[in-house]
Amino acid sequence: MDAPSGVSDAGTPVACASCKARHGVVCGALSSGQLRELGRQSLRRKVDAGSEIIAQGSESSVHSNIMRGVVKLCKVMPDGRQQIVGLQFAPDFVGRPFVRESTLSAEAATDAEICVFPRNLLDRMISETPKLQRSLHDQALKELDAAREWMLTLGRRTAGEKVASLLYLIATRAEPQTATITAFDLPLSRAEIADFLGLTIETVSRQMTTLRKSSVIRIENFRHITVPHMDELERMTSA
Repeated sequence: MDAPSGVSDAGTPVACASCKARHGVVCGALSSGQLRELGRQSLRRKVDAGSEIIAQGSESSVHSNIMRGVVKLCKVMPDGRQQIVGLQFAPDFVGRPFVRESTLSAEAATDAEICVFPRNLLDRMISETPKLQRSLHDQALKELDAAREWMLTLGRRTAGEKVASLLYLIATRAEPQTATITAFDLPLSRAEIADFLGLTIETVSRQMTTLRKSSVIRIENFRHITVPHMDELERMTSA
């Protein structure tokens, strides 16, 4: 018997089978039946750069997976100042299960596409699926480890190491790597990079110039970065 329209031979929705998030934190832990249910209630949404996905302090009825693009996580202080505290890439999960009010805002740093699904559906699947519980738990621990590593970057690394660390993060997460070369568009402005790294805009520009003159990176049109040798950029993160 032929598979139903929109469903692969393995029982997985065709749209899910080719999706970047198929093996991500949420979808990778679901059965084919659960994926079909999630697929019926999900919606793919394009988000323009600068558009807010989640507002700090808001109660959201949905979660989402990043399909394409980069999302920045920000914390707004009582006096209105804003601090970028993290970046997310495809196929990362955006949201916090079982917590209604968001403690951070999530904003598209680039044009992006997300897959949005109901919070109550995911909460139910979590309660029914030990594998999904473990997957989300493991992801939380990875995010904790990454936050501690970033604390080291901000607290102990030099300005050059900080800029190299950010470029390495984006290069390894934002675009598929090849054996010889990696290229990407910076998802953040120089001012945002300075904010994220605790540096001045002038220092960021100086360090980018140093990396360019050392042939660690090439810069085109101010934001397009090419990394000829990833191992050299990685070495610069703790040079």
